[in-house]
Amino acid sequence: MTLIATRPRPGRTPRPRTPRSRTGARSILLTSSLVIAVAAVLLPFYWLIIAATHSSKEIFDSPPPLLPGGHLRENLSTLESSARFSNVIVNSLLITVIYTIAAGAICTLAGYGFAKFRFRGSGALFGLLMLGLVIPTQVTLIPLFKMMVDLEWLGTYQAVIMPNLALPFGIFLMRQSMAALPDELIDSARMDGCGEFRLFLKVVLPPMKPALAALAIFLFLFQWNDFIWPLVVLRDAGEFTIPVALASLQGLDQTDYGALLAGTALAAIPMALVFLALQRHFVSGLLAGAVKE
Repeated sequence: MTLIATRPRPGRTPRPRTPRSRTGARSILLTSSLVIAVAAVLLPFYWLIIAATHSSKEIFDSPPPLLPGGHLRENLSTLESSARFSNVIVNSLLITVIYTIAAGAICTLAGYGFAKFRFRGSGALFGLLMLGLVIPTQVTLIPLFKMMVDLEWLGTYQAVIMPNLALPFGIFLMRQSMAALPDELIDSARMDGCGEFRLFLKVVLPPMKPALAALAIFLFLFQWNDFIWPLVVLRDAGEFTIPVALASLQGLDQTDYGALLAGTALAAIPMALVFLALQRHFVSGLLAGAVKE
């Protein structure tokens, strides 16, 4: 029997093996850190749901309650009688859904125009639009309110929806995403006789599904949580959105925190459902769209 010695290939050095004990310790440490982080995030939501089932007196007990109570039906009844919360939920859903669809269409079309059409002053116009990201909302309240008065829109849904349809961040997100779409793909579709509207629907939009999902989540949450502007333009309690209605439950002398937290828990359900429905595309949509110059 002849033994043949083999030389190691040049340029390759054997990798030192990590001991299994060290790898197991790292895995345990990483898993423990993730569990603690998830628990820290979910604990406020858990306490919100638990507090919604207790009375105001029980909520401020020491230590605070950590198990469900028996006042959920009473809190919901108080919430309905004080704020007509069923009508408020319908108002918020109607306004938010209309706003998300309309603003999503406008932001997508504007982003496509800025990304794929070159015209004189396009860069300056886009830069002027981006200035809207640094202007505080409070600065625009008085001019927008005067505009709503002149249009006789106070106390209407269009007064809540219209001012923020062309949202600068939404346009920026879609412009950056569509800038990464190859120009050759669009040019070849035009050479094949595809019209602009059909090109936009059949060629441009399908690869943009992750960005559209991220935009939809952002627009939905933006309108659903908006408080200042609906508070300014809505007049009647029957027209209020959820944030305004919840704020109206806070009195100067006494506040029913059981009903308030029950309404807050109900308000969080649609946001959670929308995020869970679109979360597969959310991260990839936010990371999509490297600048292409």
